[in-house]
Amino acid sequence: MFEATKVGRSVDKETFAAEQEGLRTELLAVQRELRQTDIPVVVLIAGVEGAGKGAVVNRLNEWLDTRGVQTFAFWDETDEERLRPRYWRFWRTLPPRGEMAILFGGWYLAPIEHRFQGICNDAELDAELTRIVEFERMLIQDGALIVKFWFHLSAKDQKKRLKELARDDRSRWKMLPDKTKFAEQYNLFEYVAERVIRHTDRGIAPWYLIEASDARYCDLTMGKTLLHAIKTRLSQPVSLEPAPSNGPDLPQVQSAQITVLDHLDLTLSLEREHYRRELKRLQAEINELAWQAYKEKRSIVLVFEGVDAGGKGGAISRITNAIDARLYRAIPIAAPTDEEKSHHYLWRFWRHIPRAGYITIYDRSWYGRVLVERVEGFASETDWRRAYAEINQFEEQLVEGGGMLFKFWVHISQDEQLRRFQDRESTPYKRYKITDEDWRNREKWPQYKAAVNEMVARTSTESASWTLIEGNDKPYARVKVLRTLCAGVKDALERGVCKPSGYIPCGEKRPATDGS
Repeated sequence: MFEATKVGRSVDKETFAAEQEGLRTELLAVQRELRQTDIPVVVLIAGVEGAGKGAVVNRLNEWLDTRGVQTFAFWDETDEERLRPRYWRFWRTLPPRGEMAILFGGWYLAPIEHRFQGICNDAELDAELTRIVEFERMLIQDGALIVKFWFHLSAKDQKKRLKELARDDRSRWKMLPDKTKFAEQYNLFEYVAERVIRHTDRGIAPWYLIEASDARYCDLTMGKTLLHAIKTRLSQPVSLEPAPSNGPDLPQVQSAQITVLDHLDLTLSLEREHYRRELKRLQAEINELAWQAYKEKRSIVLVFEGVDAGGKGGAISRITNAIDARLYRAIPIAAPTDEEKSHHYLWRFWRHIPRAGYITIYDRSWYGRVLVERVEGFASETDWRRAYAEINQFEEQLVEGGGMLFKFWVHISQDEQLRRFQDRESTPYKRYKITDEDWRNREKWPQYKAAVNEMVARTSTESASWTLIEGNDKPYARVKVLRTLCAGVKDALERGVCKPSGYIPCGEKRPATDGS
């Protein structure tokens, strides 16, 4: 694969000077055009050590208007990053629409280094690369342009370059002397790199291999390639290859006459004295469990969805009233802001993922994509249909490192909703809770019920199942939420963290096994 990057290409000073001015002018022009679009551009910079990746990025920032470009390096993990799912750090760096982010290594850095260092084997590496392919596909389907550069050197050129870097106190090589084994095991690193590139080189996100022995050739080639990629994306709609099947398609359940909600017994209720006793007991239990989760560094995410006036707020308040305020954040989700609209719809939810030991409660959530956005026509059918897989992948990442996820749908009958709406209108301190939109939504009750049915069918997984709450009687609903939460947290804490068999997150190391 890398033979074409070892032929000794070079550019003399005169040619570089002549071409640089025109290239820079075109890059600035296309950057201005990009700002008027809804296309975010992610530039991934990777390659062998000593290939001059830092100099290339500095040159790119020199040519571009840096007010529309942000550069990120992923050399080390911060404490904030170590205490959250691995992809949290990447979601935070994704650029808004019309702007550009340059990522050193990005989501490729850790998998390559882990496999090279023997922390994971080929099968585990491949599992992580499959996740990367799906992650990139998801961003591209949302409109992003991903341009991936791999800068390469021959073993001879790398050895010479590393000797020069050893005298430079500013180089990462000098800062991380343990990386000298990259030169000693050049062939192994090439093997790992080739495996990564072959697995993740897709038509929608190809790799561009650049010979890095001559800095002028390297800079010009990178600049011209980036310019061509952006121009092509601006002039042509993205052409997506079909996503691999995750199994047999589910039936088109959105038109079903009988749904999972029809099986709920909304007559269930709880005697008031029994409710008070249970509430006191369960609130004391969840408080103790929250502190235990904090000590064991296990995060908890709660998702509350349901019909308007279903009682989500009351259920949430019974939880927050029991837990120390220092341990949780409650996030009410409304219409997205302009900043949130400029990113992938999951971006605003990744921002609030709790660090290990803490709790985030979402009052409405990412399921808006397959509920209100679907029913009201705010998302195209293509967008909301692919969201099921995107949501399942997102939730899988929340729990695979030890996090706990609980999803509640609080349901009431149409008659009970009407009664609560009327009560809100007639009670002065409750009037703020009722809007014209709430009344309009009642007219689409069948469409919402069908959407909920398909949502539960497609996103109730082994690690992130839905709990349906019969909400006509508020005391019953609140106690069922608390019982479910206490039982789930207690069980998760007793079982401990069940690590997935695939990729090992950053910060954890183990020796390679035979055959790795």
